[in-house]
Parts: sequence; structure tokens; C-alpha cells
Amino acid sequence: MQRDGNACTARGQGDRGMPNWVAGVVGTFILSLIVAYGFLWLRCRRIGPPFGRHARYWALFVVLATAVTSTAVGLLIVVASKHVPAYVGIVVPSGLWLSKLPPQRDRDLLPRNGFPALLTLPFSRLYDRMGDDLQDWCDTRIRAASPKPQWIADATEYYYKQVAVRFREGQVREDLDRWMMSIGHKIRIVQLINLDSEPGRVRATLQMHPSTALARKYDDGDLPRLALRLETEALSELNLFLAYVYRLGYHNMLIYPFRPPIQRTPAAHRSSRDRSK
Repeated sequence: MQRDGNACTARGQGDRGMPNWVAGVVGTFILSLIVAYGFLWLRCRRIGPPFGRHARYWALFVVLATAVTSTAVGLLIVVASKHVPAYVGIVVPSGLWLSKLPPQRDRDLLPRNGFPALLTLPFSRLYDRMGDDLQDWCDTRIRAASPKPQWIADATEYYYKQVAVRFREGQVREDLDRWMMSIGHKIRIVQLINLDSEPGRVRATLQMHPSTALARKYDDGDLPRLALRLETEALSELNLFLAYVYRLGYHNMLIYPFRPPIQRTPAAHRSSRDRSK
């Protein structure tokens, strides 16, 4: 009788222990998902958003694989120590940010074989798809600005004003200034050529900025061809400017020449309604 009571007690303790064990594993998995998501964003903060239209599937794969790995480590610890420590859900995902094992940007291009290749493949594909998202973002804004040469310069100024406010000085501000001044200068020369300005005036304007001061590169003997070349270079520089801005974290800027709708105050709305009457 006493043996039966002891067996029932042991079985009751096992029943009570099983939910705690399952809850520990599930908690580790959920915590790992959250931490892996955050660390992946930190890792990609100077590259682009990891959950863009093209990159989201590989990003989800990386996050889920990290969470599964954390859970597996937790299960091994359960076998050894009969409990799941909470730090497992933090330590393993932290490798997305702190570890040098996953590839970082241009390291993806290095050849790998065997297990390292399998380990780094998701990160390589993730960076490739993030590059596709970046190029789509830039192409959309390039297409909007390309119909008119003046729109190229206006679009550059439009995007510049949104970003330059945050960077008052430093290398980032110098890079932004350099691109904006170069694009604006080349578009001014295109406009001079389109207005049938004299070659001497065009030649003098070319010498006013370092980007066009090289006479052998910019021949003013064929002005229409020169205008086409300068416009093409301005578009290329705008593409570089946009890619640079994208990596700074500006992913939601409106597309030039579109503007946000004007928010009218109630008083202004009433006055306009009265005038219509």
C-alpha cells in the first residue's frame, strides 16, 4: 500500500513537472524569436531593412533557424540539468550581431566549402535580396525624376533637404553636399546647352566645378552629345545619392515630384466654402 502511494506521488510530480518543461522550451523559442528579430535589425542597420519585399523570406528563415537552434540548445541543457535557463534565448540569437561567423557585407563573396558554406548561405542570400530591395527603391525614384533634366536636380534637392537636417557636419554631410552640388552643376550645363548658349559660355561653366573641369573628358565640340552625357551622369549620381540615403535609414521618403496633401484648417475650409457661395 505504501509503495502504491509512493508511485502515485512520483507520477503526480512527473505530471506537474512536464508542463514546466514544455513551458520552458516554448518560452525559450518565443524569446529567441524576439531577440533574433531585434539583433538582425541591428546587424543590417547600415545596409537596409531585412524585411523588405525581396528579403523578407530569407530574413524570416534566419530568425526562425536561430530560434530553433536556441531551442535545441535548451533541450540539451534540459537533458543535462533538468531545467531550461532563460539566457539560452538571448545568448544564441546575439550571434546575429556579435559573431563574426555569419558573413558581413562583402565577405559574402569569399568562396566557402562544406559546413561554413551551408551556415553562411542564408546570410548571403539575405544580403542579395536586400540589394534587390535597395535597387527597386532607387529605380522607382529615378524613373520619377528622369523625364525632365530639371527634375533630376530638383529631386536631389528634395531628398537632400530631408536628410541634411539630421547631419549638420561630418563625412555624411560632406558626401551629401558633394553629390548635390555635382548634380545641380551638371544639370545647369544641360539647360545652357538646351537654350542654345554659346560654346564659350558652356566651356566656362564646365570649368566652374571640379566634376566637369577635365577638358579631355568633356568635349564641348558636340554640345548635344555633351548634354546627353551630363544628364546621364547626373542620373547615375542621383542613383548613388539615393542608395547612400537608403543605407542611412531613410526608406519611406515620398517620391519626387509628388507632395503630401495640404492639411487645411477648419477656418480656411470655411472661408473657401463662403467664397464659393
